[in-house]
This record gives sequence, C-alpha cells and structure tokens, in this order.
Amino acid sequence: MDDSAVVRIDGVSKTFRDFWLRPVVKAVDSLSLEIRRGEVFGLLGPNGSGKSTTIRMLLGLSRPDSGKVELFGLSPESAEARARTGYLPEQSYLHPFLTAEETILYYAGLSGLDRRTAKRRTKELIEMIGLSSAARRRVGEFSKGMARRVSLAAALVGKPQLLIMDEPTSGLDPVSTKEVKTLVKALAAGGMTILTTSHLLADSEDICDRVAILDAGRKVAEGKIGELGESLEEFFLAKVGNVAEFSLAEFLK
Repeated sequence: MDDSAVVRIDGVSKTFRDFWLRPVVKAVDSLSLEIRRGEVFGLLGPNGSGKSTTIRMLLGLSRPDSGKVELFGLSPESAEARARTGYLPEQSYLHPFLTAEETILYYAGLSGLDRRTAKRRTKELIEMIGLSSAARRRVGEFSKGMARRVSLAAALVGKPQLLIMDEPTSGLDPVSTKEVKTLVKALAAGGMTILTTSHLLADSEDICDRVAILDAGRKVAEGKIGELGESLEEFFLAKVGNVAEFSLAEFLK
C-alpha cells in the first residue's frame, strides 16, 4: 500500500438484498483501488457498474459487506475524514429561493466556518466560478450550468483536500462542460485530490491522470490514460464483456 494514498479501497464487496435479506445484486465485487495525493482519478463504467455504490461507501453513507475503505487512513464515517472531503452530487439540489451568495454561505455554516471566514470564502468562490455579476440572483433562475458551478463552490467552501465528483458534467451543454473541466484542472493544479465518476469517456481523457473501468461491480482495467491504448473507447470495447447489452451511442452521449 502507498503511504501517500488519500483513498484506499481494499477488497471491498457490497451486495444489495431484498426485504427478506435475499441477495438481489452484487453492486461491488472485490474492488481494490488507491488514489494518490494530488491526482485526478476517474471511475468509469456504464450504468449499473458499481460507481455510485462505491461513492456512497467512500462518503460513509453505506458500509461494505467485506473489505476496507479508508480516506486519509481514517474511516469514511469519521468526523475528520468528512471535514477533509468535499462532494459534488450528480444532481444539483439547491434551494431555489436562495441567491448564489446565500447558498454558499449556508454551506459554509454547515462546514463550521465562522461568519467572517464564511463571507471571505464565499466571495472568493463566487469569483472563481465566474458568477460575481449573478451573486445575488436566486439560483432557481439559473441555467443548469450556472447551478452546477454554485454546487461546486458549495462543495469547496470548506477547503477540502479530497473532492468527490459524481458525473460532474451530466446534462451540461458544451460550454458549461468546458467550464467545469477548466475548474477541475485548476483545482488539481493547486494540489487537490479529485475522484470523478463518469460514463463519458472523452471527459475522462481530458482531465484524468489515471482511470479505473468497472463492469458489473468488478474492476476490469486500471492505469494511466496513455497506457490504455489509443482511446478509452477502444479499450472499453475490448475489455468489458457485456458491451452488447447496452447501446454504445447511449453510453457515449
């Protein structure tokens, strides 16, 4: 094991069961991963491959049936690990009647920041996401791309050392997608460790240092982008056994 690893997943399995505790689906199967400090790591795979379940275990929202999950050498459920972790969910659930500024201040309060620090951090983040002119507009009036940037600012307000992003460009237009990618690159350049999940191979090629490909809960490949062939698409087609069960066009859109 690498002592500089921020995220460690060691032989983790998770099975979902029905009301009578009968196994329904093995969402994660003997998964092992390490994410090192300062890198951007992509967790890739089609819907149902185990990405979201893995994220829930990293956030301490679900416990593995077997194996071990650690953030900074700590349990994901510990207060210290949670304080050092930021999370951007796939959907931006923001109160529509709060302004962008009020939204970030609200999350600053949840992060335990004092009022003075919260105001300073909110101003810095509003400028970073390029919404200074819209800081006092209600987020219910925002486009999806603008709301996504507010959600990202909220995830960063506590200055996390690890940022977990679940499908960060989901549903965004090309311009908003590029803006999110630019922010991710800037954060990584500043030394932040970033884990992102996606089924959009092009996005991962643009921002990730390393990736792991999941299929039916199992890791089928891991490595640097350049080590996985000419393109992740070709590699995915070569390695994933159930490609015929879903539409590649749907997978890549």
